[in-house]
Amino acid sequence: MQWFTAPDYWFAREVFQRGLAVVYLIAFVGAARQFRALIGADGMLPVPAFLARSSFRGSPSLFHLHYSDRFFAGVAWAGAALAVALATGADDRVPLWAAMLLWLAAWALYLSIVNVGQAWYSFGWESLLLETGFLAIFLGNDHVAPPILVLWLARWLLFRVEFGAGLIKLRGDPCWRDLTCLYYHHETQPMPGPLSWLFHHLPRPLHRVEVAANHIAQLVVPFALFTPQPVASIAATIVVVTQLWLVLSGNFAWLNWLTILLACTAIDARWAATVLPLPDRPAFTDPPTWFVAVVVAFTAAVVVLSYWPIRNLLSGHQQMNASFNRYHLVNTYGAFGRIERRRWELVVEGTRDRHITGQTQWEEYDFKGKPGHPHRLPRQWAPYHLRLDWLMWFAAISPIYARSWLGPFLRRLLTNDPATLHLLRHNPFPDAPPAHVRVRHYLYRFSTREELRRDHVWWHRDAVGDYVPPTALASPRIRHG
Repeated sequence: MQWFTAPDYWFAREVFQRGLAVVYLIAFVGAARQFRALIGADGMLPVPAFLARSSFRGSPSLFHLHYSDRFFAGVAWAGAALAVALATGADDRVPLWAAMLLWLAAWALYLSIVNVGQAWYSFGWESLLLETGFLAIFLGNDHVAPPILVLWLARWLLFRVEFGAGLIKLRGDPCWRDLTCLYYHHETQPMPGPLSWLFHHLPRPLHRVEVAANHIAQLVVPFALFTPQPVASIAATIVVVTQLWLVLSGNFAWLNWLTILLACTAIDARWAATVLPLPDRPAFTDPPTWFVAVVVAFTAAVVVLSYWPIRNLLSGHQQMNASFNRYHLVNTYGAFGRIERRRWELVVEGTRDRHITGQTQWEEYDFKGKPGHPHRLPRQWAPYHLRLDWLMWFAAISPIYARSWLGPFLRRLLTNDPATLHLLRHNPFPDAPPAHVRVRHYLYRFSTREELRRDHVWWHRDAVGDYVPPTALASPRIRHG
């Protein structure tokens, strides 16, 4: 069936599937390590309370059948074990139908987590992982050549990721149109990385070149993905290079890596062989009729479901990172339609004093990823996702983002809850919990080159007031959180 298969993309499939399995592994491990404090039975946004007000139809998840923290941990670690098996090629060592079931199981397990994750799982890369993971079900294994229809669907997904991100920028903040957004973005992005300070201090003309290049990469290059080879491979390579640039400049969980893996599906083996010593192509057999029928049906379903993201792309009121169905299939994507000009941060502090006075000594909690002490260089965490750190950035912008979870978070600090403290880098009260906690609002900026040389600080910060005033465990805000 020459019309159905694309044997020259065998290596692209191999890179895509192994890389996707690694992303699944990181996602499942992150869920297993963070869920107790975030959404566990005694967490800030407990899954049992969410299940009580939702239905399987509205949020398909295994946890509608049963929930306990032990069961959730079992699901997350089972997903991690399955991801390890897929990363090591288990799907190539079983029949085609079994390989599809393995990828389906990974998708279903992660869907179950996302659909009960509430605010902690509201990021666009959750939907992107689910849509990409569902696509992988139909790519086959080493027994058959990659189906050309699924490869085109991968390009269509990549197009929506890139073109959607480009459009939301062009339609959004004026600084994208006057090429000045990167004067601010490296400093104000949600979670800077170790090289973000350096990127921020690049010459401003280079920042303008970066923005212009980004517009070309996201608004022009995606159309070339649908052209004949080798142009499509060149376009995909440009996407890979621009995404690696973003990897170096910040922490965006697995968003950039999934985009890179999708771009790899457009690179054929002949183009890859010009720069890589590839092994011999596997010997493929003709795809079974049932597999052809399933792939054709899946392609038709994607075509139908594409109506909603296309309508969104064409709309003057384009949404960012929206899912149009409860299974997170055929979504719309986009990011940073608005750029913050100043960096606001929340600093959480505690004290042992029972009575607050002007002489009260406050000690600061240190987070793993988000900026804290001025002397600490931001770390590289992506593709691992620090969910609390990310939502602290949103909360610093507006209290509306913290309405559901900040009170419960502070209450857990006042009891030295082990699961919550596990999310932090440093607890200043290891022996006994504090009597009061407070949240201070700060304005941060990257240090200048002179400040870094003189004071050895990466950040300069100024307190602007209380975000949450000193609060004890008996406070109504805390007691009912």
